[in-house]
Amino acid sequence: MTWAPERISSLQLSRSTPLQLLRSLGSGPRGLVESDAERRLVRYGENVLPARRVPSLPIIFLRSLRDPFTAVLAALALVSTLVAAWATASVIAVLVVVSCALRAAGEHRADRSAAGLRELVASTATVLRRATAEAAPVSREIPVGEVVPGDVVRLAPGDLVPADLRLLRATGLTMHQAALTGESAPVAKYPVDQPSARSAPPVARASPAEARAYDDGAQECPVESAYALDDQDFDRPEVCFQGSSVASGSGTGVVIATGADTRFARADRLPEHDRRTTAFDRSVHGVSWILIRFMLLTPPLVLMANAALRGRGLETLPFAVAVAVGLTPEMLPVIVTTTLARGASALARERRVIVKRLPALHDLGAVDVVCLDKTGTLTQDRPVLDRALDASGTPDDSVLHWAAVNSLWTVRLAELPSADALDEALLDAAEERFAEGLDALEYDAVAALPFDPVRRLSTAVLATPHRLGHHTLVVKGAVEDVLERCLLTDDERARTAALADRLAADGLRVLAVALAERPATGRPFTAKDERGLTLKGLVALRDATADTAAAALAALADRGIEVKVLTGDHPGTAARACRDLGLAPGHVVTAASFDALDDTELAELADSSTVFARCSPAHKARLVRVLRERGHVTGFVGDGANDLPALRASDVAICPPEAVDVARETADVVLAARDLTSLDHAVVVGRASGAAIAGYLRITLSSNLGNVIAMLTAGLLLPFLPMLPSQVLVQNLCFDAAQLAFAYERPRAAALRLPLALRPREVLASVTGFGVLNAAADLATFAVLVWAVSDTRAQPAFHAGWFTENLLTQALVMVLLRTGRGGGVPTTAGVLALTGLLLPLTPLGPLIGMAALPLAYYPLLALVLALYAAALHRGARLARRTGTP
Repeated sequence: MTWAPERISSLQLSRSTPLQLLRSLGSGPRGLVESDAERRLVRYGENVLPARRVPSLPIIFLRSLRDPFTAVLAALALVSTLVAAWATASVIAVLVVVSCALRAAGEHRADRSAAGLRELVASTATVLRRATAEAAPVSREIPVGEVVPGDVVRLAPGDLVPADLRLLRATGLTMHQAALTGESAPVAKYPVDQPSARSAPPVARASPAEARAYDDGAQECPVESAYALDDQDFDRPEVCFQGSSVASGSGTGVVIATGADTRFARADRLPEHDRRTTAFDRSVHGVSWILIRFMLLTPPLVLMANAALRGRGLETLPFAVAVAVGLTPEMLPVIVTTTLARGASALARERRVIVKRLPALHDLGAVDVVCLDKTGTLTQDRPVLDRALDASGTPDDSVLHWAAVNSLWTVRLAELPSADALDEALLDAAEERFAEGLDALEYDAVAALPFDPVRRLSTAVLATPHRLGHHTLVVKGAVEDVLERCLLTDDERARTAALADRLAADGLRVLAVALAERPATGRPFTAKDERGLTLKGLVALRDATADTAAAALAALADRGIEVKVLTGDHPGTAARACRDLGLAPGHVVTAASFDALDDTELAELADSSTVFARCSPAHKARLVRVLRERGHVTGFVGDGANDLPALRASDVAICPPEAVDVARETADVVLAARDLTSLDHAVVVGRASGAAIAGYLRITLSSNLGNVIAMLTAGLLLPFLPMLPSQVLVQNLCFDAAQLAFAYERPRAAALRLPLALRPREVLASVTGFGVLNAAADLATFAVLVWAVSDTRAQPAFHAGWFTENLLTQALVMVLLRTGRGGGVPTTAGVLALTGLLLPLTPLGPLIGMAALPLAYYPLLALVLALYAAALHRGARLARRTGTP
């Protein structure tokens, strides 16, 4: 019968021996026949991760229209068209198009840059294939995309695993699975004859009824091609997963899943990983929706009030729309997009940091908690020697010497292409500590037994110097396994084990070193000779910290950002790395200790703790989520498939450029290098951008709200409209053009010290206070105009006086309420003030219904403006002192 993966039950794969598994897969130890492999490739597709298409520029442009404020502006443009306010409609439409175009261009450029980082998980794979069923198998190197289920794959040191495999044979095989689990230490892999429930491989999922039918022999069990894996599946010794790499040893395995069916690919499609609302959505969108409600209420209120008090009908509809537009910060989408795009462009150009989602730059400025994994960010994912001790715990360099001798000769005589990370660390330490280094010719090596993950030892056999006919065994490995083979009393063994436990609790990886002398024999040395050893001592290694991590952590702390370490590592290992970097770990919380807590209890624990160890992907995501629900703006730095849930649960998903494909595609920000220094630079730019947006909102909303209150009040008191729709439009155009300067403003140092919190209620409270102050100045101007303007030219002069005063007060607001420096804001405000003074005197004034003002008006206006400026200055100082955004 032709093999089909849809007809393999979970019970069959999890309970089968290697031979039964091969039969189930329609394969064998000699590999597939070429013709069968070709048929499978056609049927099941190439072994590649599902590609993500970069959205086209028009698609991103259309998505930009979904922004709530942009949508309301578009609705106002439509209403303006319906009431024949063509100029207003045209201006708003231009603003909407410009904003969406800027945003689309920035995000499209970032998407293309990120797509350029995409790499294949592996480029080639070594498989066994046969030309015909009777032909001998040939080891071939083929493109990884041509690997199919049932292929027999050979693994060597440094190889990337091309698909999910179940091991058939292995020799000293260890795998790096940091991309999947975050664990920095290599994991031992070896075949098992009968998988236990815990070590069952990834398989297709069958229903209970289908499983019973299969067990009864009634039928072959049809199932969906899906995994039934949890976080512990990566510990299964007989399964190697796509996305991992060979640290040491060699192995042969049969492919059980390819392409989209691998565990690596499926991690990116879990439905519970959907991104939540971000800080940008909660802040700018929160302000926007409150304004939208006011804007929707304003036209009906204006119409009803004018109808009730002045008997005016639909002729006031254009004015009502103009008032709604006057309340609107029309330039908000343009300012936000321009500010964020400029910041993202500067980061890409100067720091090589790619911001894929422009609002994420604002979120970076608001981040007050950064969660990260230890491996690859705080540490270099390589060990270094911490200390070498004799059995009593006294420093002893001879222990390091013998450990390095073991490493050197097991690598050479076992013909391993390179030393594993622990051996490299020991050899490097010996090279530094001993002036003469390690001379390979110092000893006459006889044999070597390489590391075996089952016995957890490696042995080098040397000719004993100056003792002809004797050999010295140098054994290095796991403490308990070495002690088991040493000639020690129970007390000695217990003391040494306790010493090793203390070192391990301090976050160190501990190896024992022992020696034995044997008479030379002609037979090969085997594991049976590793008995009756004399304990030499212990070597302890720690994770090498990243060169820039300590400085970066200090910089983040200075900026008011808490760092939380969420790792799958041992609690002691995580705490040790933090202490080495100057980050106080406090009480290390293990995932098992908070599983039973509800979200409220966990949020309190997460707030007060720094290091969380033994975390699965689900634990990391839950911690990030409860921190966000507690009010924190969180960033998560991750680089592996195991980090995807937490990346998607955070406000800002951050990854280094070496991150796996799916993590880079999920991330909002791709850093310049695998360190936190570039993150600090990105935070600074994010805060600068956020400060510019917050300053713009406060200034424009204060001015707009004051004008709207004054216009509504005057509209009810005057026998004519206080300002014509065309005059409102020209005033808005002048103010909008001037406000573009805020996008180029540089924030003051104070704005960069702490996370930027743009809270809608606080912003609106500040805006209301300054808006009422502005309205008071407008109404005082109204009183001046009543006194200064004669009845014969009341309406045009009123319009001109109010137009001039509005632009002058807006210029004062721009200067006195600004929070940054530069950007040409004072110059732009000066041009705005001159426009307000001179435009009514130009030929354009009469065209839009304005007349020249009497000279007596200007001294009184100057007095009103002076009082307004003094009150504004005092209010601004008070706001800065209280920290109001």
